[in-house]
Amino acid sequence: VQLQASGGGLVQAGGSLRLSCVVSEIELEYCSILWFRQAPGKEREGISCINSAGDTHSVSGRFTSSRDIAKNTVFLQMNELRPDDTAVYYCAADRYGGSCPGFTAWDYWGQGTQVTVSS
Repeated sequence: VQLQASGGGLVQAGGSLRLSCVVSEIELEYCSILWFRQAPGKEREGISCINSAGDTHSVSGRFTSSRDIAKNTVFLQMNELRPDDTAVYYCAADRYGGSCPGFTAWDYWGQGTQVTVSS
């Protein structure tokens, strides 16, 4: 199973970005996809997720997960971005579905994508 996050970049405060996570070798109907981020010097934190049924959970109303079953891709829409949203963003897959919400366990971890928000 592989996960590849993309879509990061440099954005001004107040702007939006949509990250993508392409998932291979496991169908989205059989796993939860979790979004994490980690800023320099800070602990990793779970920020949004979507479970196998398509139900979503986010720690902030500024973040929303969605998915395209046909493309086996999950998206993270981020709005009203702030400088403290600057971090590397990762997606992960939980095959057993207990981590959305909760962000407590995952089976597969993808490479991250850098998001930088300028003031």
